[in-house]
Amino acid sequence: MDLRRLAQFAAVAQEGNVTRAAARLGIQQAPLSQQSKLLEREIGAPLFVRKPRGMELTQAGRALQREARAVFLQLDKAVASTRRAARGEEGVLRVGLTSSACFHAFPPMAIRTFRAAYPYVTVQFEQGSTPQLIEWLAGERVDAAFIRTALGPPEAVRVAALVEEPMVVALPSRHRLASANAGRALTLRSLARETFIGYPRSAGAGLYDAIIAACMANGFSPSIGYDAPQMVTTLSLVTAGLGISIVPHSMQRVRLDGVVYRPLSGPRQPRAQLNLATMRDAPSGSPVHAFVRLAESAVASFAEDQ
Repeated sequence: MDLRRLAQFAAVAQEGNVTRAAARLGIQQAPLSQQSKLLEREIGAPLFVRKPRGMELTQAGRALQREARAVFLQLDKAVASTRRAARGEEGVLRVGLTSSACFHAFPPMAIRTFRAAYPYVTVQFEQGSTPQLIEWLAGERVDAAFIRTALGPPEAVRVAALVEEPMVVALPSRHRLASANAGRALTLRSLARETFIGYPRSAGAGLYDAIIAACMANGFSPSIGYDAPQMVTTLSLVTAGLGISIVPHSMQRVRLDGVVYRPLSGPRQPRAQLNLATMRDAPSGSPVHAFVRLAESAVASFAEDQ
């Protein structure tokens, strides 16, 4: 059906008069009357009862009027949706996070800010290691990813540093260092004889190398007794008393019975970097561009609030 003809019908139906409808549409009365007759012929039913002082809708005409209103409402929505999509204000944004990034305060703040600014964008989430998330970016499984330090990311991946945080030591609650001088910082050197619970370098080379380098700078090579695939699993092994672990400061949000956190002191303390990774060739006008812009602009205000 010709949408213009349907719009002309809607005008006549609303006005109840061909003359007024023609004036409203800015066309002659005769062509408008002709279009009404052509529409009736197309549908195969009379839409109006023509009276000396106007036009009255038939039952079929009232049904078409209802449907026409729905059609034009949906058309308006389609136009608005298309325009929002062209501006990156509508669509889907797939965000990846590492297990430790999930507990950092910055990602939820950035996502909350984005959702408030772009309510028509659906946000979906994936969790993986830093190498996995970079691979998923290239494979278009995610559009943006909060990752830790990546060593040698592909040239096609853009990695923007966001915020940095100190690292702390997670101890079994019955550990001698957990009960002694409660709340005070521990030196890395005091951990030299401990069994460390780490994570495979393949899952996060940046944090792994930072911890090893800090221990070496403090005069020892850590004895790594266990590797865990995710940081939350690392803390579970600490709870079991299998060793200690050095984790980002934000992981203290994970409150597990049997785990005590202590700050670290001394030279060359390891620090954990939180980054936002995206593809350099992300389509212009896509929601990811707006997300990156908002996330990077939020860094300064986030730092002030901490």
